Amino acid sequence: MSYPDWKIRGPEVATCNCNWGCPCQFNSLPTHGDCRAAVAMRIDQGHFGDVSLDGVIWAGMFAWPAAIHEGNGETLAIIDERASEAQRDAVLQILSGDTSEPGATFFNVFAATIVKAHDPVFTPIEFEVDMDNWTGRFSIPGYVEGLAAPITNPVTGESHRARVVLPEGFEYREAEFVSSRTSAGGAIPLDWVDGHGHIAMIDITPAGPVG
Repeated sequence: MSYPDWKIRGPEVATCNCNWGCPCQFNSLPTHGDCRAAVAMRIDQGHFGDVSLDGVIWAGMFAWPAAIHEGNGETLAIIDERASEAQRDAVLQILSGDTSEPGATFFNVFAATIVKAHDPVFTPIEFEVDMDNWTGRFSIPGYVEGLAAPITNPVTGESHRARVVLPEGFEYREAEFVSSRTSAGGAIPLDWVDGHGHIAMIDITPAGPVG
């Protein structure tokens, strides 16, 4: 089966309600029994066919009642309102997972676990990331606020750096693990402090992460 020609590259800030490190990254069960998450990404370089995706910002909110692989999840896709209609359609096709090889991308893997997809939202997204100091934030008024910063050593108060490499990962090959704070109401409520977070340079195609 052939898939559309697409690729997106840019920084991602991801947050979830698990403890630092996120057991899902190591095939373990979620810390609190359920999994709730919010992510945002700025596409610095990207295309879907002949549609340029440079500069498009998207976000996603997720909730699963148990471990992700057990399914019954729900999701809400949000795309910055500055994206053109063609760009919106292209990003939604990527996020759907239908344009990825089976199991190759986190879009496809997550899609297989979702039973309820809320109607997509097109609204302003604020997105900031500092890849040198490993901080990031995204703000979507009326929907979700997320903040990520290095884990703090409880004894010294200094930053505790942690980087994870997943050679066969379906989201990234390498990410900085950080601490997150996220809040959201509405369709998918989210609320935690000192949860897991990671900041990564996403570089992905229908066949999965590259580089």
